[in-house]
Amino acid sequence: MAISFTAWLGKLVRTGDLEVETADGKTHAFGDRSGSRLGVRLVDRAAELELLMDPALALGELYTDGRLIISRGSLYDILEMGARNLSQLEALPWVKALDKARVAFRVLHQRNDRRHAKTNIARHYDLDRRLYDLFLDADRQYSCAYFEHPGQSLDDAQRAKERHIAAKLLPRNGMSALDIGCGFGGMALYLAGVVGAKVTGVTLSEEQFGVASGRARQSGFADRLDFRLQDYRDVEESFDRIVSVGMFEHVGVRGYDEFFQTVRRQLKDDGVMLLHSIGRNSVPGATNPWIRKHIFPGGYIPSLSEVLPAIERSGLYVTDVEILRLHYAETLRAWRERFMANREEAARLYDERFCRMWEFYLAGSETSFRVDGHMVFQIQIARRQDAVPLTRDYIPEREAELRLREATQRPLREAAE
Repeated sequence: MAISFTAWLGKLVRTGDLEVETADGKTHAFGDRSGSRLGVRLVDRAAELELLMDPALALGELYTDGRLIISRGSLYDILEMGARNLSQLEALPWVKALDKARVAFRVLHQRNDRRHAKTNIARHYDLDRRLYDLFLDADRQYSCAYFEHPGQSLDDAQRAKERHIAAKLLPRNGMSALDIGCGFGGMALYLAGVVGAKVTGVTLSEEQFGVASGRARQSGFADRLDFRLQDYRDVEESFDRIVSVGMFEHVGVRGYDEFFQTVRRQLKDDGVMLLHSIGRNSVPGATNPWIRKHIFPGGYIPSLSEVLPAIERSGLYVTDVEILRLHYAETLRAWRERFMANREEAARLYDERFCRMWEFYLAGSETSFRVDGHMVFQIQIARRQDAVPLTRDYIPEREAELRLREATQRPLREAAE
């Protein structure tokens, strides 16, 4: 198997400089010697077979289990080099067959009815809240930031994201708003504290609900906030505005029609929604098997070609689409650097194996945005064509207004303590 494995690596690694020490103790060189030299060591012969048979699943599992060790460079360097080479390589026949099978049967892995949705969310978002404090910004934004200029801090870029979204919602003091998948409450706190909206936030995560509820009580405007541990499909009221940030990735293809039909029911006649979600700049596919198994069960990153038809079928209007390129790559880099700086504390919360898994998740996700073409889309949606202005000039105008209002507000991050 060692011969087959090294032959496969020779075909895979065409650019870069990689040394691989196989389980028999031999060292093999791959690539064109460009860039910094990187190195890995495989602990056992079975690891070689697993990588050969199903690299998309095996690579993360081997690293998590300590059976693939980085001997030179960093995990991110290895994953980035691999991703760049993979983008130029046709997979082995059985790997291509596995990929096709995963696409064909993907709906079986995206079961997000009420019972499965609760279980899937708990697997990731009900981890100890102190873990997220190790790498998120002060407002606990666990979604893509909006970097307005190079070098902007993560905290400022996350505030810019909230401002950018709020501007697209055409903010109005006293308006009612629903936050679907409210996370730790940051977006709802912004709409209530800066805009003056009355906000209902729903989540299926008990940890996030606890944090958001605590922040509401300490905010000074708790009368404008209503956080609920509730499935969005069970919300009966109607709202002037609806926002959803980083939740749509947990709906699954089979649930898109239900999602937008529910939004249409919950949105008032002159209402506006802003949907912020990760997307793929490619044809529809399947969730990476390692991510699906270990990080986001039930999750799926859609192509726009899967989302827009569902909006059309619901009778809603798409009034604006914006693609955020590389913003999430920068966000993930900041998260990864913060996590690694606090790795010892993460190990005390969990263990070394968990830390390797989390490092692989953050580094692999970053490469998916830098190399594989993932992006974030923001889709503005309305029930009427005339619900929003005819040009986009209103977005920077309202952002400027919101900046002035932010300056007069008590810093919302104080409510995070």
